[in-house]
Amino acid sequence: MSNCDMEQMTFPPAFPTWPSVASDLVATAAGRSPADTVIRGGIWVNVHTREALPDHDIAIRHGRIAYVGPDASHCIGDATKIIEAGGRYMVPGLCDAHMHIESGMLTPAEFARAVIPHGTTSMFTDPHEIANVLGLAGVRLMHDEAALQPINIFTQMPSCAPSAPGLETTGFEIGPSDVAEAMTWPGIIGLGEMMNFPGVVNGDPQMLAEMAATAAAGKTIGGHYASPDLGPAFHAYAAGGPADDHETTSEAEGIARARQGMRAMMRLGSAWYDVESQITAITERGLDPRGFILCTDDCHSGTLVNDGHMNRVVRHAIDCGCDPLIALQMATINTATHFGLERELGSLTPGRRADVILTSDLTTLPIEHVIARGVTVAQDGTCLAECPHLDWPSSARQTVNMARDLTAADFEIPAPTDAPTVRANVIGVVENQAPTQALQRDVPVRGGLVQPDEQQDVCQIALVERHRATGGVTNALVSGFGYTGSMAMASTVAHDSHHMIVVGTCRSNMALAAGHLRALGGGVTLFRDGAEAASVPLPIAGLMSDSPAPDVAAQAEALMQAMQASGCSLNNAYMQHSLLALVVIPELRISDLGLVDVRTFQMTDLFVPD
Repeated sequence: MSNCDMEQMTFPPAFPTWPSVASDLVATAAGRSPADTVIRGGIWVNVHTREALPDHDIAIRHGRIAYVGPDASHCIGDATKIIEAGGRYMVPGLCDAHMHIESGMLTPAEFARAVIPHGTTSMFTDPHEIANVLGLAGVRLMHDEAALQPINIFTQMPSCAPSAPGLETTGFEIGPSDVAEAMTWPGIIGLGEMMNFPGVVNGDPQMLAEMAATAAAGKTIGGHYASPDLGPAFHAYAAGGPADDHETTSEAEGIARARQGMRAMMRLGSAWYDVESQITAITERGLDPRGFILCTDDCHSGTLVNDGHMNRVVRHAIDCGCDPLIALQMATINTATHFGLERELGSLTPGRRADVILTSDLTTLPIEHVIARGVTVAQDGTCLAECPHLDWPSSARQTVNMARDLTAADFEIPAPTDAPTVRANVIGVVENQAPTQALQRDVPVRGGLVQPDEQQDVCQIALVERHRATGGVTNALVSGFGYTGSMAMASTVAHDSHHMIVVGTCRSNMALAAGHLRALGGGVTLFRDGAEAASVPLPIAGLMSDSPAPDVAAQAEALMQAMQASGCSLNNAYMQHSLLALVVIPELRISDLGLVDVRTFQMTDLFVPD
C-alpha cells in the first residue's frame, strides 16, 4: 500500500465514531434494534467505581458497547452472536501508556500480533527510534502501519531527534515544523517524550515551540525528566507542559510528579523494574491512584512471546501488593483519561469501543478471550486476527551506511602515557535500570594501547557511525557485562541515535561483528573466537524485523544464550547494551562525538587527568 493510499484513510480504518452510530446504540440499549454481539453472564469489572459486579451482560453494536446490565436479553435478535462469559470477569482491554514498538524488534503489525493474545488492545507509541534513522518519513510509516491494525495503536510524534543537540548526531533531525505537520495526521495522539529536559528547563525555543504546537492541537505532551533533582529544575520542567513522566524510579519521584499534576508512569519492561519501588505511594501511603499509570516502555520480542505484555505489568503490580482493581485502573481508565480518550476506551461502558478481556481470575489474570472493537481477536493464547503489513520501501531497508568494513585497528585506544596503567572514565552498567554509573578504573596498557581487563570486568565499547558513512569510530570503556574470553557483540539498535554499538574483549572480534552487521543491513550479532555465535537480523531501519514475533524471539533467545556463554549473567543484558548511547539518562554514555557526562550534559575525556 502506498503512502498516497494511506493519505485517504481515517483512523482507525473503517471504524465508526460514536456520534455516527449513537442512534443505533440507543436503539439497541432500548431493545428496539438487536445487538451484533452479547457477552452473557460475566462479572463486570467497572473501573470507574472500582467494583466487580456479578451476573452482568454486555451488548455490542458496530464495535461499540451499547448496554451493560444484569440482563441484555432485550438486545438479542435472531442474528446476534452470543459469547458465554460463564461467570468469568469481563475486564477492559489493557492499555500501554508509553512504549516503543521498535524495542520489540518488530514492526507494528507483528508487535500487534504478539500482544493481542496478552489482552493489550490499546497502545500509545513513540516511534522516536525510527525518527532518528529515517526522520518524519519513518514516523509516517510507523503511523500508517499502526492504523491498519485491529487494535488501537495511537502514535506520539517524536520530540527529540537528536535527543540532546550538540552531544550526538542522528540520521535525521526533528523540528517544530515536523511536529506541527504530524499533529494533522489522524492517528497522532500527542508529542512523544520530551527527553531534552535541560533544553526545556533552559527555555530552548525549539523545545518550547514543539510543545506549543502540540498544545495548540489539543494533544498530550509526553515527559521524560531523567534526573533525581526535584528542585527548581524539576519545577521548571513541569511548567513547560509535559503531562507525564516514565523516568521515575523511586516513591519520592513518583509522588513529586503526581503532586505537580503529571501522571507518574510506572514501568515494567524487559529490563526496567520500576513498579515495586513506586507503588508503595498507593499501597502504603494511600495516595489517589488516579495520578499513576502502568506502562512497559521497552519490551523485546522474547518477553512478549514468553512472558506477556501489559498483563505481565498488571500481575507484577498485584504481586507488589496492589489491589487488583486498582492495578487494572492504572492500565485502563487512567491511561484513557490521560490522553483525553475516556469517552472512547478504557472502560466497559456505553459508547466505548468494545475492547474486552474474559479472565477467570483477577489476581493471576489469565487472558482467555480477547475482543477488540467488538470482534474476537484472540482465544487461549492464540491470535485470531489479521494484522496487515505495509510494503516497507527500500529506503527503510538500506540504512547501514558504512564506507568500508572496519579492522581491529579502528578499535585501538592509544594510551596517553607509556605507564603500565592509566586511569580512565568507564561506563558502569546497572542491572534492571536505565541509568549507568560514571566509574573510574586503572586499566592496563600494552604496546602503547589500552587493554580490556577481565579481572576488573572492563571491556571496550565503540560507537560506529552508520548514517552518513563518515567512517567515524568513538572508542571508550564499559564495565558490568562480565564478559570473558575472546568475544564481541554489535548492535545497530543504539538508543537514541541508533548508530552501531560494539562491546567486546577483543578488537578483531569487534571488527568482525561490525562487518557482519554491515552485510546484514542491521541487527544484533555476537562473535566469539572469530566466529558468529548468534545474530538477529533487523533489516528495517536496522531496528526491526518483519518476521513473526516467535521467530524473532527465538533468534533473540539464541543471542542471550550466546551472551551467557560469554560470561554475561545480567537480566536482559541486550537491553542494557542498546542503551549505552542514550545521552539523556545519567550518568555516563557514548556518542559519535565522544564520551558524554550526562550529569552535566558536557563532553568528557576518556582519561582522567593527573
